[in-house]
Amino acid sequence: MDERLRFIARLLEGEKMAPLCREFGISRVTGYKIYERYKSCGLEGLSDRSRRPYRHANKLPYQVERTILGLKKEHPSWGAPKIRDKLVREFPMIKPPAVSTVHAVLDRNGLVKRRKRRRHKAKGTALTAAHKPNGLWCADFKGEFRLGNKKYCYPLTITDYRSRYLLACEGLSSTKSEFAFSVFERAFKDFGLPAAIRTDNGVPFASPNALFGLSKLAIWWLRLGIKIQRIKPGNPQQNGRHERMHLTLKKEATKPASFNFLQQQERFDQWMTVYNQKRPHQALGGAYPGDVYTPSPRAYAPPPEPEYPYHDKEVRVTHCGRICIGKRKINLSRVFAGELVGLREVDEQVWLVSFLDFDLGFFDQDEGRVEPAQNPFGPEKVFEPPRDCRRLRSLRGWSDGTQKQVLHRGSGASSSDGGGAPRGVRLGVGGHPIDR
Repeated sequence: MDERLRFIARLLEGEKMAPLCREFGISRVTGYKIYERYKSCGLEGLSDRSRRPYRHANKLPYQVERTILGLKKEHPSWGAPKIRDKLVREFPMIKPPAVSTVHAVLDRNGLVKRRKRRRHKAKGTALTAAHKPNGLWCADFKGEFRLGNKKYCYPLTITDYRSRYLLACEGLSSTKSEFAFSVFERAFKDFGLPAAIRTDNGVPFASPNALFGLSKLAIWWLRLGIKIQRIKPGNPQQNGRHERMHLTLKKEATKPASFNFLQQQERFDQWMTVYNQKRPHQALGGAYPGDVYTPSPRAYAPPPEPEYPYHDKEVRVTHCGRICIGKRKINLSRVFAGELVGLREVDEQVWLVSFLDFDLGFFDQDEGRVEPAQNPFGPEKVFEPPRDCRRLRSLRGWSDGTQKQVLHRGSGASSSDGGGAPRGVRLGVGGHPIDR
Protein backbone atom coordinates (compact mmCIF):
# COMPACT_ATOMS: atom_id res chain seq x y z
CA MET A 1 0.00 0.00 0.00
CA ASP A 2 2.91 2.38 0.68
CA GLU A 3 4.09 2.09 -2.92
CA ARG A 4 0.60 2.89 -4.24
CA LEU A 5 0.33 5.86 -1.90
CA ARG A 6 3.63 7.33 -3.14
CA PHE A 7 2.56 6.68 -6.71
CA ILE A 8 -0.72 8.61 -6.24
CA ALA A 9 1.01 11.45 -4.35
CA ARG A 10 3.47 12.05 -7.14
CA LEU A 11 0.72 11.74 -9.71
CA LEU A 12 -1.30 14.43 -7.91
CA GLU A 13 1.75 16.69 -7.85
CA GLY A 14 1.55 16.86 -11.66
CA GLU A 15 3.99 14.20 -12.86
CA LYS A 16 3.17 12.39 -16.11
CA MET A 17 1.65 8.90 -16.02
CA ALA A 18 4.02 7.22 -18.52
CA PRO A 19 7.42 8.07 -16.93
CA LEU A 20 5.98 7.52 -13.45
CA CYS A 21 4.77 4.02 -14.35
CA ARG A 22 8.14 3.27 -15.91
CA GLU A 23 9.93 4.33 -12.71
CA PHE A 24 7.68 2.16 -10.50
CA GLY A 25 8.00 -0.80 -12.88
CA ILE A 26 4.30 -1.15 -13.72
CA SER A 27 2.31 -0.84 -16.94
CA ARG A 28 0.17 2.18 -17.72
CA VAL A 29 -2.93 -0.02 -17.52
CA THR A 30 -2.08 -0.85 -13.90
CA GLY A 31 -1.26 2.79 -13.21
CA TYR A 32 -4.63 4.00 -14.47
CA LYS A 33 -6.39 1.20 -12.51
CA ILE A 34 -4.76 2.39 -9.26
CA TYR A 35 -5.72 5.99 -10.07
CA GLU A 36 -9.34 5.07 -10.79
CA ARG A 37 -9.60 3.14 -7.51
CA TYR A 38 -8.29 6.18 -5.65
CA LYS A 39 -10.81 8.49 -7.31
CA SER A 40 -13.74 6.17 -6.55
CA CYS A 41 -12.81 4.87 -3.07
CA GLY A 42 -10.20 7.24 -1.71
CA LEU A 43 -7.36 5.87 0.38
CA GLU A 44 -9.28 2.63 1.07
CA GLY A 45 -9.03 1.81 -2.63
CA LEU A 46 -5.21 1.61 -2.30
CA SER A 47 -5.26 -1.29 0.20
CA ASP A 48 -4.90 -4.93 -0.88
CA ARG A 49 -8.11 -6.59 -2.01
CA SER A 50 -9.11 -10.16 -1.30
CA ARG A 51 -8.36 -12.62 -4.08
CA ARG A 52 -11.03 -14.98 -2.90
CA PRO A 53 -13.32 -16.02 -5.78
CA TYR A 54 -16.92 -14.82 -5.69
CA ARG A 55 -18.21 -18.36 -6.06
CA HIS A 56 -16.87 -21.91 -6.02
CA ALA A 57 -17.90 -24.08 -8.92
CA ASN A 58 -17.74 -27.30 -6.87
CA LYS A 59 -19.02 -25.93 -3.57
CA LEU A 60 -21.69 -28.06 -1.97
CA PRO A 61 -25.10 -26.29 -2.09
CA TYR A 62 -26.27 -24.92 1.21
CA GLN A 63 -29.50 -26.93 1.06
CA VAL A 64 -27.63 -30.24 0.66
CA GLU A 65 -25.35 -29.39 3.57
CA ARG A 66 -28.37 -28.67 5.79
CA THR A 67 -29.91 -31.99 4.74
CA ILE A 68 -26.71 -33.85 5.68
CA LEU A 69 -26.65 -32.21 9.11
CA GLY A 70 -30.33 -33.00 9.58
CA LEU A 71 -29.79 -36.68 8.82
CA LYS A 72 -26.85 -36.80 11.24
CA LYS A 73 -28.95 -35.17 13.95
CA GLU A 74 -31.74 -37.66 13.36
CA HIS A 75 -29.38 -40.65 13.28
CA PRO A 76 -26.29 -39.82 15.39
CA SER A 77 -24.71 -43.25 14.84
CA TRP A 78 -24.67 -42.96 11.04
CA GLY A 79 -21.42 -42.25 9.28
CA ALA A 80 -20.63 -40.53 6.00
CA PRO A 81 -21.17 -43.60 3.73
CA LYS A 82 -24.61 -44.34 5.17
CA ILE A 83 -25.70 -40.69 4.99
CA ARG A 84 -24.62 -40.49 1.34
CA ASP A 85 -26.61 -43.64 0.50
CA LYS A 86 -29.65 -42.08 2.19
CA LEU A 87 -29.25 -38.92 0.09
CA VAL A 88 -29.12 -40.97 -3.10
CA ARG A 89 -32.37 -42.75 -2.23
CA GLU A 90 -34.29 -39.77 -0.88
CA PHE A 91 -33.14 -37.09 -3.35
CA PRO A 92 -32.31 -38.75 -6.69
CA MET A 93 -32.69 -35.43 -8.52
CA ILE A 94 -29.53 -33.86 -7.01
CA LYS A 95 -25.95 -34.81 -7.75
CA PRO A 96 -24.82 -36.92 -4.78
CA PRO A 97 -21.69 -35.66 -3.00
CA ALA A 98 -18.70 -37.90 -2.43
CA VAL A 99 -18.28 -39.75 0.84
CA SER A 100 -15.26 -37.56 1.64
CA THR A 101 -17.38 -34.44 1.12
CA VAL A 102 -20.05 -35.70 3.51
CA HIS A 103 -17.35 -36.54 6.04
CA ALA A 104 -15.84 -33.05 5.63
CA VAL A 105 -19.26 -31.44 6.31
CA LEU A 106 -19.69 -33.50 9.47
CA ASP A 107 -16.15 -32.79 10.60
CA ARG A 108 -16.53 -29.07 9.96
CA ASN A 109 -19.55 -28.99 12.25
CA GLY A 110 -17.92 -31.03 15.01
CA LEU A 111 -19.99 -34.17 14.45
CA VAL A 112 -17.09 -36.59 13.88
CA LYS A 113 -15.83 -38.53 16.88
CA ARG A 114 -12.16 -39.13 16.29
CA ARG A 115 -10.73 -42.43 17.45
CA LYS A 116 -7.58 -42.37 19.46
CA ARG A 117 -4.69 -43.65 17.46
CA ARG A 118 -3.50 -46.96 18.78
CA ARG A 119 0.19 -46.80 19.50
CA HIS A 120 2.50 -49.72 19.97
CA LYS A 121 2.83 -50.49 23.65
CA ALA A 122 6.02 -52.26 24.58
CA LYS A 123 5.42 -55.56 26.38
CA GLY A 124 8.83 -57.16 26.25
CA THR A 125 9.75 -60.49 24.70
CA ALA A 126 10.38 -64.00 25.92
CA LEU A 127 13.60 -64.05 27.97
CA THR A 128 15.93 -67.04 28.02
CA ALA A 129 19.16 -67.45 29.96
CA ALA A 130 22.48 -68.51 28.45
CA HIS A 131 24.82 -71.10 29.97
CA LYS A 132 27.73 -70.53 27.61
CA PRO A 133 29.64 -67.39 26.62
CA ASN A 134 28.12 -65.48 23.68
CA GLY A 135 24.78 -67.20 24.12
CA LEU A 136 23.40 -63.85 25.26
CA TRP A 137 24.77 -60.33 25.35
CA CYS A 138 23.23 -57.53 27.39
CA ALA A 139 23.34 -53.91 26.28
CA ASP A 140 22.10 -50.64 27.72
CA PHE A 141 22.87 -46.96 28.14
CA LYS A 142 23.96 -46.03 31.62
CA GLY A 143 22.28 -42.85 32.82
CA GLU A 144 23.81 -39.74 31.32
CA PHE A 145 26.08 -37.51 33.38
CA ARG A 146 27.67 -34.12 32.77
CA LEU A 147 31.37 -33.77 32.03
CA GLY A 148 33.57 -30.95 33.21
CA ASN A 149 33.00 -29.01 29.97
CA LYS A 150 29.20 -29.05 30.64
CA LYS A 151 28.51 -31.62 27.89
CA TYR A 152 26.51 -34.76 28.58
CA CYS A 153 28.05 -38.23 28.25
CA TYR A 154 25.92 -41.30 27.47
CA PRO A 155 27.92 -44.50 28.16
CA LEU A 156 26.86 -47.45 26.00
CA THR A 157 27.82 -50.74 27.64
CA ILE A 158 27.76 -54.34 26.36
CA THR A 159 28.37 -57.40 28.56
CA ASP A 160 28.31 -61.17 28.14
CA TYR A 161 25.51 -62.71 30.20
CA ARG A 162 27.33 -65.89 31.23
CA SER A 163 30.83 -64.62 32.00
CA ARG A 164 29.97 -60.99 32.96
CA TYR A 165 32.76 -59.95 30.60
CA LEU A 166 32.50 -56.25 29.66
CA LEU A 167 32.74 -56.15 25.87
CA ALA A 168 32.35 -52.40 25.35
CA CYS A 169 32.00 -49.21 27.37
CA GLU A 170 31.87 -46.26 25.02
CA GLY A 171 31.08 -42.69 26.06
CA LEU A 172 28.79 -41.18 23.41
CA SER A 173 27.37 -37.71 22.97
CA SER A 174 23.89 -38.99 22.07
CA THR A 175 21.72 -42.10 22.08
CA LYS A 176 21.15 -41.89 18.31
CA SER A 177 21.41 -45.13 16.38
CA GLU A 178 24.28 -43.87 14.20
CA PHE A 179 26.66 -43.92 17.19
CA ALA A 180 25.36 -47.26 18.49
CA PHE A 181 25.93 -48.90 15.08
CA SER A 182 29.66 -48.18 15.20
CA VAL A 183 30.03 -49.48 18.78
CA PHE A 184 28.24 -52.77 18.03
CA GLU A 185 30.06 -53.25 14.74
CA ARG A 186 33.42 -52.94 16.47
CA ALA A 187 32.31 -55.38 19.19
CA PHE A 188 31.16 -57.87 16.55
CA LYS A 189 34.49 -57.61 14.74
CA ASP A 190 36.49 -58.07 17.96
CA PHE A 191 34.45 -60.80 19.67
CA GLY A 192 32.23 -62.35 16.99
CA LEU A 193 28.44 -62.61 16.93
CA PRO A 194 26.24 -63.64 19.89
CA ALA A 195 23.15 -65.79 19.68
CA ALA A 196 20.92 -63.10 21.20
CA ILE A 197 21.05 -59.56 22.62
CA ARG A 198 18.93 -58.38 25.55
CA THR A 199 18.03 -54.69 25.89
CA ASP A 200 15.30 -52.46 27.22
CA ASN A 201 12.62 -50.82 25.06
CA GLY A 202 14.31 -47.46 24.65
CA VAL A 203 15.95 -45.79 21.66
CA PRO A 204 17.97 -46.94 19.70
CA PHE A 205 17.26 -50.57 20.65
CA ALA A 206 13.53 -50.18 19.96
CA SER A 207 11.28 -47.64 18.27
CA PRO A 208 7.94 -46.87 19.97
CA ASN A 209 6.21 -45.79 16.75
CA ALA A 210 7.46 -48.48 14.38
CA LEU A 211 5.99 -51.86 13.51
CA PHE A 212 6.32 -54.21 16.52
CA GLY A 213 8.60 -51.63 18.14
CA LEU A 214 11.48 -52.56 15.83
CA SER A 215 14.33 -50.15 15.18
CA LYS A 216 16.99 -49.97 12.49
CA LEU A 217 19.48 -51.42 14.96
CA ALA A 218 17.17 -54.36 15.69
CA ILE A 219 16.63 -54.94 11.96
CA TRP A 220 20.41 -55.12 11.50
CA TRP A 221 20.72 -57.65 14.33
CA LEU A 222 18.00 -59.82 12.80
CA ARG A 223 19.77 -59.81 9.44
CA LEU A 224 22.96 -60.94 11.21
CA GLY A 225 21.07 -63.89 12.69
CA ILE A 226 20.95 -62.44 16.22
CA LYS A 227 17.75 -62.89 18.22
CA ILE A 228 16.39 -59.90 20.07
CA GLN A 229 15.24 -59.99 23.69
CA ARG A 230 13.53 -57.04 25.36
CA ILE A 231 12.78 -56.77 29.03
CA LYS A 232 9.31 -55.80 30.22
CA PRO A 233 8.95 -52.00 30.63
CA GLY A 234 9.51 -50.89 34.19
CA ASN A 235 11.31 -54.13 35.15
CA PRO A 236 15.07 -53.41 35.08
CA GLN A 237 15.61 -56.43 37.33
CA GLN A 238 15.15 -58.59 34.22
CA ASN A 239 18.52 -57.22 33.14
CA GLY A 240 19.84 -57.22 36.69
CA ARG A 241 23.36 -58.45 35.98
CA HIS A 242 23.95 -55.59 33.60
CA GLU A 243 22.41 -53.02 35.95
CA ARG A 244 24.68 -54.24 38.76
CA MET A 245 27.69 -53.63 36.54
CA HIS A 246 26.40 -50.07 35.97
CA LEU A 247 26.52 -49.47 39.72
CA THR A 248 30.21 -50.40 39.82
CA LEU A 249 30.85 -48.31 36.72
CA LYS A 250 29.21 -45.29 38.34
CA LYS A 251 31.23 -45.61 41.55
CA GLU A 252 34.63 -46.28 40.04
CA ALA A 253 34.73 -44.48 36.66
CA THR A 254 32.36 -41.50 36.70
CA LYS A 255 32.84 -39.79 40.07
CA PRO A 256 34.19 -37.24 39.64
CA ALA A 257 33.58 -36.88 35.92
CA SER A 258 36.46 -36.00 33.60
CA PHE A 259 36.68 -32.72 31.72
CA ASN A 260 36.00 -33.97 28.15
CA PHE A 261 35.12 -37.13 26.19
CA LEU A 262 38.74 -38.16 25.51
CA GLN A 263 39.71 -38.07 29.18
CA GLN A 264 36.51 -39.84 30.22
CA GLN A 265 36.98 -42.57 27.61
CA GLU A 266 40.52 -43.15 28.88
CA ARG A 267 39.07 -43.75 32.35
CA PHE A 268 36.49 -46.14 30.88
CA ASP A 269 39.22 -48.11 29.10
CA GLN A 270 41.35 -48.38 32.23
CA TRP A 271 38.35 -49.45 34.30
CA MET A 272 37.40 -52.12 31.70
CA THR A 273 40.84 -53.69 32.05
CA VAL A 274 40.50 -53.84 35.83
CA TYR A 275 36.92 -55.15 35.66
CA ASN A 276 37.71 -57.92 33.15
CA GLN A 277 41.23 -58.99 34.13
CA LYS A 278 41.97 -57.95 37.73
CA ARG A 279 38.70 -57.79 39.67
CA PRO A 280 37.45 -61.11 41.17
CA HIS A 281 33.76 -61.65 40.56
CA GLN A 282 31.77 -63.14 43.42
CA ALA A 283 29.16 -64.77 41.14
CA LEU A 284 31.98 -66.55 39.29
CA GLY A 285 33.46 -68.02 42.45
CA GLY A 286 36.19 -65.38 42.61
CA ALA A 287 37.31 -65.87 39.02
CA TYR A 288 37.94 -63.00 36.63
CA PRO A 289 35.44 -62.49 33.78
CA GLY A 290 38.39 -62.69 31.39
CA ASP A 291 39.12 -66.23 32.62
CA VAL A 292 35.62 -67.43 31.74
CA TYR A 293 34.91 -65.59 28.50
CA THR A 294 35.96 -66.86 25.07
CA PRO A 295 35.24 -65.11 21.74
CA SER A 296 32.39 -66.36 19.60
CA PRO A 297 33.13 -68.80 16.76
CA ARG A 298 30.65 -66.90 14.56
CA ALA A 299 32.75 -64.32 12.76
CA TYR A 300 31.21 -61.03 11.74
CA ALA A 301 30.51 -60.39 8.07
CA PRO A 302 28.10 -58.00 6.32
CA PRO A 303 24.72 -59.77 6.10
CA PRO A 304 23.70 -61.10 2.67
CA GLU A 305 20.48 -60.08 0.96
CA PRO A 306 17.51 -62.13 2.19
CA GLU A 307 15.88 -64.57 -0.22
CA TYR A 308 12.20 -65.51 -0.47
CA PRO A 309 11.93 -68.62 -2.64
CA TYR A 310 8.37 -69.40 -1.48
CA HIS A 311 6.97 -65.92 -2.09
CA ASP A 312 5.44 -64.50 -5.24
CA LYS A 313 7.54 -61.36 -5.37
CA GLU A 314 10.49 -59.61 -3.75
CA VAL A 315 10.21 -55.86 -3.25
CA ARG A 316 12.70 -53.38 -1.82
CA VAL A 317 11.19 -50.93 0.64
CA THR A 318 11.66 -47.28 -0.35
CA HIS A 319 13.55 -44.75 1.77
CA CYS A 320 10.21 -43.42 3.04
CA GLY A 321 9.13 -46.88 4.26
CA ARG A 322 6.71 -47.83 1.47
CA ILE A 323 6.17 -50.85 -0.74
CA CYS A 324 5.64 -49.73 -4.33
CA ILE A 325 3.76 -52.05 -6.69
CA GLY A 326 3.15 -50.31 -9.98
CA LYS A 327 1.42 -47.06 -9.09
CA ARG A 328 0.35 -48.28 -5.67
CA LYS A 329 2.18 -47.21 -2.52
CA ILE A 330 1.63 -49.25 0.64
CA ASN A 331 2.92 -47.85 3.93
CA LEU A 332 5.05 -50.27 5.95
CA SER A 333 7.60 -48.59 8.25
CA ARG A 334 10.67 -46.44 7.76
CA VAL A 335 12.82 -48.80 9.83
CA PHE A 336 12.63 -51.21 6.86
CA ALA A 337 13.91 -48.58 4.40
CA GLY A 338 16.20 -50.21 1.86
CA GLU A 339 15.39 -53.75 3.04
CA LEU A 340 14.14 -56.55 0.80
CA VAL A 341 10.76 -58.03 1.78
CA GLY A 342 8.75 -60.90 0.32
CA LEU A 343 5.13 -60.72 -0.87
CA ARG A 344 2.86 -63.73 -1.12
CA GLU A 345 -0.82 -63.79 -2.05
CA VAL A 346 -2.54 -65.79 0.69
CA ASP A 347 -6.12 -65.07 -0.41
CA GLU A 348 -7.88 -63.36 -3.28
CA GLN A 349 -6.41 -59.84 -3.47
CA VAL A 350 -4.79 -60.27 -0.01
CA TRP A 351 -0.98 -60.30 0.29
CA LEU A 352 1.30 -61.29 3.14
CA VAL A 353 4.44 -59.23 3.78
CA SER A 354 7.41 -61.13 5.24
CA PHE A 355 10.87 -60.08 6.36
CA LEU A 356 13.39 -62.89 6.76
CA ASP A 357 11.43 -65.63 8.59
CA PHE A 358 8.96 -63.23 10.20
CA ASP A 359 5.45 -62.44 8.90
CA LEU A 360 4.91 -58.70 9.34
CA GLY A 361 1.32 -58.17 8.18
CA PHE A 362 -1.21 -58.09 5.36
CA PHE A 363 -2.58 -55.62 2.84
CA ASP A 364 -5.37 -55.90 0.27
CA GLN A 365 -6.47 -54.18 -2.90
CA ASP A 366 -8.07 -51.24 -1.09
CA GLU A 367 -5.95 -50.48 1.95
CA GLY A 368 -2.83 -48.39 1.53
CA ARG A 369 -1.02 -49.71 4.58
CA VAL A 370 0.14 -53.00 6.05
CA GLU A 371 -2.09 -54.26 8.85
CA PRO A 372 0.16 -55.89 11.48
CA ALA A 373 0.01 -59.64 11.95
CA GLN A 374 0.50 -61.35 15.30
CA ASN A 375 3.62 -59.94 16.91
CA PRO A 376 6.40 -62.48 16.23
CA PHE A 377 8.57 -60.79 18.90
CA GLY A 378 5.91 -60.65 21.63
CA PRO A 379 6.13 -62.46 24.95
CA GLU A 380 5.11 -66.07 25.05
CA LYS A 381 1.78 -66.72 26.77
CA VAL A 382 2.38 -68.76 29.90
CA PHE A 383 -0.57 -70.52 31.50
CA GLU A 384 -1.37 -69.20 34.95
CA PRO A 385 -3.63 -71.29 37.18
CA PRO A 386 -6.68 -69.65 38.76
CA ARG A 387 -6.18 -67.58 41.85
CA ASP A 388 -7.48 -70.23 44.23
CA CYS A 389 -5.19 -72.86 42.69
CA ARG A 390 -2.16 -70.61 43.06
CA ARG A 391 -2.97 -70.09 46.73
CA LEU A 392 -3.48 -73.81 47.36
CA ARG A 393 -0.32 -74.72 45.50
CA SER A 394 1.69 -72.75 48.02
CA LEU A 395 0.32 -74.82 50.88
CA ARG A 396 2.21 -77.74 52.32
CA GLY A 397 1.67 -81.05 50.62
CA TRP A 398 1.17 -79.55 47.12
CA SER A 399 3.67 -79.76 44.31
CA ASP A 400 3.78 -78.62 40.69
CA GLY A 401 2.42 -81.14 38.24
CA THR A 402 0.41 -82.99 40.89
CA GLN A 403 -3.31 -82.41 41.15
CA LYS A 404 -4.90 -83.01 44.52
CA GLN A 405 -8.45 -82.58 45.68
CA VAL A 406 -9.39 -80.40 48.63
CA LEU A 407 -12.30 -81.65 50.67
CA HIS A 408 -14.43 -79.39 52.81
CA ARG A 409 -16.30 -80.58 55.88
CA GLY A 410 -19.76 -81.54 54.71
CA SER A 411 -22.92 -80.35 56.42
CA GLY A 412 -23.85 -83.91 57.41
CA ALA A 413 -20.54 -84.69 59.13
CA SER A 414 -20.29 -84.72 62.88
CA SER A 415 -17.45 -83.40 64.94
CA SER A 416 -17.43 -86.66 66.86
CA ASP A 417 -16.86 -88.78 63.74
CA GLY A 418 -13.43 -90.13 63.16
CA GLY A 419 -13.31 -88.33 59.83
CA GLY A 420 -14.69 -85.13 61.30
CA ALA A 421 -12.77 -81.93 61.92
CA PRO A 422 -13.49 -78.62 63.62
CA ARG A 423 -15.51 -76.18 61.52
CA GLY A 424 -13.37 -74.10 59.20
CA VAL A 425 -10.52 -76.61 58.98
CA ARG A 426 -9.75 -77.91 55.48
CA LEU A 427 -9.07 -81.60 55.00
CA GLY A 428 -6.74 -82.95 52.37
CA VAL A 429 -6.41 -86.38 50.79
CA GLY A 430 -6.61 -89.05 53.46
CA GLY A 431 -8.47 -86.74 55.84
CA HIS A 432 -5.36 -84.95 57.11
CA PRO A 433 -5.85 -81.26 57.93
CA ILE A 434 -4.01 -78.77 55.78
CA ASP A 435 -2.10 -75.98 57.50
CA ARG A 436 -3.07 -72.48 56.43
